[in-house]
Amino acid sequence: MRGGGLLVAGTTSDAGKSVVTAGICRWLVRQGMKVAPFKGQNMSLNSFVTREGAEIGRAQAMQAQAARVEPTALMNPVLLKPGSDRSSQVVLMGRPIGELSARGYHGGRQKELFEPVLACLEELRSTYDAVICEGAGSPAEINLRRTDIVNMGIARAAKLPVVVVGDIDRGGVFAQFFGTTALLAPEDQALVAGYLVNKFRGDVTLLEPGLDMLHDLTGRRTFGVLPYAHGLGIDEEDGLRVSLRGAVRESVVAPPLGADVLRVAVCAVPLMSNFTDVDALAAEPGVVVRFVDRPEELVDADLVVVPGTRGTVKALAWLRERGLADALARRAAEGRPVLGICGGFQALGERIDDEVESRAGTVDGLGLLPVRVRFAPGKTLARPVGEALGERVEGYEIHHGVAEMLGGEPFLDGCRVGAVWGTHWHGSLESDGFRRAFLREVAAAAGRRFVPAPDTSFGALREEQLDRLGDLIEEHADTDALLRLIEKGAPQGLPFVPPGAP
Repeated sequence: MRGGGLLVAGTTSDAGKSVVTAGICRWLVRQGMKVAPFKGQNMSLNSFVTREGAEIGRAQAMQAQAARVEPTALMNPVLLKPGSDRSSQVVLMGRPIGELSARGYHGGRQKELFEPVLACLEELRSTYDAVICEGAGSPAEINLRRTDIVNMGIARAAKLPVVVVGDIDRGGVFAQFFGTTALLAPEDQALVAGYLVNKFRGDVTLLEPGLDMLHDLTGRRTFGVLPYAHGLGIDEEDGLRVSLRGAVRESVVAPPLGADVLRVAVCAVPLMSNFTDVDALAAEPGVVVRFVDRPEELVDADLVVVPGTRGTVKALAWLRERGLADALARRAAEGRPVLGICGGFQALGERIDDEVESRAGTVDGLGLLPVRVRFAPGKTLARPVGEALGERVEGYEIHHGVAEMLGGEPFLDGCRVGAVWGTHWHGSLESDGFRRAFLREVAAAAGRRFVPAPDTSFGALREEQLDRLGDLIEEHADTDALLRLIEKGAPQGLPFVPPGAP
């Protein structure tokens, strides 16, 4: 039996497609349905490794958690990982298949990927009661419609009804809804069932006359008005958009247990990947996390994190140009804590041999850890489990660099020298016991009277967030109407809104 489906599109990037998709997944699974998320093509430097060793976007992994299912490559068959403004690594079914320019991808390769993407969707629909699909950007990107495999291209091929999400907090949402619809071809418009207003503040009765006029203009209804909700910046994919004064828990809700707070500075390196690694730190009461790009911002930091990056050599040059490399060296000499994760770990080493990512050849690292890194053509994708600081740790690895340890104390798959730690493992700080032990060491080295909370569970906080997303849908959307769409498709006879796609 073929399951139902829905495409959640957006008027723009960051309209709220990811969180709405997750919210619908959580609401449906509460109704006893077996649900899966799906995004045919994702562009993100925030990725995750599934249990079968496939790399997918972190947003789809989060949506799978919302649906209470294990994430798989079927849920995100194509992942684009930008390496510059003009090129990306193409990951198909969890494995890299090459580097392509934007022109090369949209000029032909994208069309070749359409059938595998559609096959993944159909396989999910044969297994689940419902598949909630997320679009990308806007469905009205008319310059890309011919090769589209993530918005109306997949909706038309799979006959999926479409709900368009708009961010009213930005302003102009009525024009966005109308213009998005009016720029679609008649066959595409026939699948656009209506709209969802996201991030609304104020009295909804003041909005209702506009919604009525929008219905008169387009013949399409609005399925809900979702209020603005703080603290839901989970697993972003399109860029660095979270302030991290508390991406998981608002800092005002969680005062410190000890006499001092702990200040964490994250170097905002170019092509930063998996900056969600520090979400678990931001979830801790009394930990203040901020992103920095100037050496003077490291002065009062108790811990500096050099995060992952898709361009280790480029990040090294940036650290040196900004004066951050010298500031990191001074910290290491003074015994003040530094943590390097994945590409950040590689940058802290002595030497990098890179004929794969940057093709820069041999490049000197910062020399803070006794490590030499060689970039291999094959990518390491793994879900390791280990022990550090006397605690069990789980993580995931996504890297081309192979590290050779020449000294120091073992630390996960990397090493430690004094107060400088380095590892390829993403996600290690989500292990609660390890995170507390690590923060105790940081506080001691920094001379701070900081006490980690004994009961902070990152997994439980994530579940609270996902439940809040489900609540938003249940309380503020017409769930009966959404369920009819999922099960029966778009209503017949939806009117055409001129002029349509050229």
